[in-house]
Amino acid sequence: MASVCFYFQMHQPLRLRRYSVFDTDTGYFDDYRNAQVLDKVVTRSYQPTLTLLDKLVKKLDGRFRFSLSITGVLADQLLSAAPQIIERIRELVDTGCVELLNETYFHSLAFLYSRAEFREQIELHAEQMEQLFGQRPQVFRNTELIYNNDLAYYIESLDCFRGILAEGADRVLGSRDPCCIYTPPHTERLKLLLKHYRLSDDIAFRFSNRNWSEWPLTAEKYAGWLSQLNGESQVCNLFLDLETFGEHQWAETGIFDFLESLPGRVLQISGGEMLTCSQALERYDPVDEFDAPHMISWADSERDLSAWLGNAMQSNAMHELYKLEAPIRETGDEELLADWRKLTTSDHVYYMCTKYFADGDVHKYFNPYESPYDSYINFMNVLDNLRSRVAGAG
Repeated sequence: MASVCFYFQMHQPLRLRRYSVFDTDTGYFDDYRNAQVLDKVVTRSYQPTLTLLDKLVKKLDGRFRFSLSITGVLADQLLSAAPQIIERIRELVDTGCVELLNETYFHSLAFLYSRAEFREQIELHAEQMEQLFGQRPQVFRNTELIYNNDLAYYIESLDCFRGILAEGADRVLGSRDPCCIYTPPHTERLKLLLKHYRLSDDIAFRFSNRNWSEWPLTAEKYAGWLSQLNGESQVCNLFLDLETFGEHQWAETGIFDFLESLPGRVLQISGGEMLTCSQALERYDPVDEFDAPHMISWADSERDLSAWLGNAMQSNAMHELYKLEAPIRETGDEELLADWRKLTTSDHVYYMCTKYFADGDVHKYFNPYESPYDSYINFMNVLDNLRSRVAGAG
């Protein structure tokens, strides 16, 4: 049986308040709305899920292992409003069964626009994880699993990561197995862990769908699927948002019962084991190259960048945002830089997405705007004010 590698993502953005073209207040963010959403997610998802994961680690004598990534922008919110979640994560890390991953501090698209900012956000996040939890990450995952060969080259050049996560996109894999370790072309040390998107999405998106042919999904059935993977499979990577448990899939669906039963079911199977990302990379050698010249991601059915850069509004917003980076840095004003960095969070352009067909419901979840156009206008109003502050500081 292939090893199983769970990775859970934790992220919540700082949403903007309604900002008119006549507004001059530099408080851009909706503190009430952000606190409201965070409280709901903590209560319905983070608290019960992390408590259950801690229970499973102890119950299974450390044989249940997984990886976790928490954005810097979320960690800051939790430190202020829900420090018990930070403490729970710290307790999990202290068990030795949980690995923290590195990513951009602000869940940004910086790699596409500014390598200098990208590297700074990586370092800021690594320092935060080490300060909060005593563990410096060794595996990298880019925002929304955005990945291509160029990203791999750059990450290897930093000389501080052993591996990177990516989507097991069919157009790159072809008929090959996503449950194997791969290597980017023309790299020497970096290894790739690819998400098994079908099995991951069975939990994340299809679990409560009563029209799905496999509903209801039980832990026994799912573990059976894992045990039947190709005999040459090495590790099945199940990458999910932590909000899957209790928020995207409500408690009433039975999602917590499923999670509580699944690790034990996996470990009962002959050869069944659960590994962190680093353990999987240490255990297995690459079987082939994963050549991804074009950007891929884990978003939507296309698995490309169209969720964030698929229309003119999104492209313009990002272009104008990153035009301000150099002028802001020249001012030396840390407050301006902090506000600008919060605007680099990818959710702001995600809300501008106009794709309303099969993926529409996903784009509307947690979206504070009535339309993508409202989102664009609001963001640009904020950006105009920030631009005027930069001009004044210069």
